[in-house]
Amino acid sequence: MHTEKEKSEAFLRFLNVLDTLRVKCPWDAKQTNESLRANTIEEVYELTDALLADDVQNIKKELGDVLLHIGFYAKIADEKGQFDIADVCNTLTDKLIFRHPHIYGNVEAETPEQVSKNWEQIKLKEKGGNKTVLSGVPASLPSLIKANRIQEKAANVGFDWEEKEQVWDKVKEETAEVEAEIKSGDKAKLEEEFGDLMFAIINAARLYGVNPENALEKTNRKFIKRFNYLEAKAKEMGRSLKEMTLAEMDEIWEEAKKE
Repeated sequence: MHTEKEKSEAFLRFLNVLDTLRVKCPWDAKQTNESLRANTIEEVYELTDALLADDVQNIKKELGDVLLHIGFYAKIADEKGQFDIADVCNTLTDKLIFRHPHIYGNVEAETPEQVSKNWEQIKLKEKGGNKTVLSGVPASLPSLIKANRIQEKAANVGFDWEEKEQVWDKVKEETAEVEAEIKSGDKAKLEEEFGDLMFAIINAARLYGVNPENALEKTNRKFIKRFNYLEAKAKEMGRSLKEMTLAEMDEIWEEAKKE
């Protein structure tokens, strides 16, 4: 691994190259916050793909791409006289110190759960911070991730089940309500009840220490792998999936599960 001096030199080298490109490269010179935003989102998703695949080389590459965007936004702000990359680093460092009183102060927190609860309380007290417990949850988060964050934040201020096993009664209750709306034929109410059921299941995952986003993505990937196997086998047989019976597809699906 690199020394502290080498890390500092590498970061400064990156900033110097970015400064040069901003002046000399026609594409880099014309970029704005608005033009970069969509690409930033794409880069973060590419990083998550690399993380899920545990692809070390790609993780390193994608982290670099995300860092480029961070540097770019700071450079644009610097040009406008708003702030620079040093302000970004110092603001972050100050926040980390302030939010870790169990390290830099006299607060005690010996478990990750205690740290999380302290974290939420501290954020509410910060100057210019979130005014309500849930106001810090970005509106544009994907719904599954948002539901999990909402539940985590509520739990950190004490709004949670007394015993985690109680959540299963809620899951059963919501399942029954979905079944009732299926029978009633009310599509709007059915959508609402499906949402309540999914919210309850996400809550159950949280209570049992499972990240629902990661769990669902693993299932997505497992399904894709098995379905691709099914499709390839059908092609080998000179058949299309549409002309195969469900029983025939199930037989190949069972094979796929053993792969």
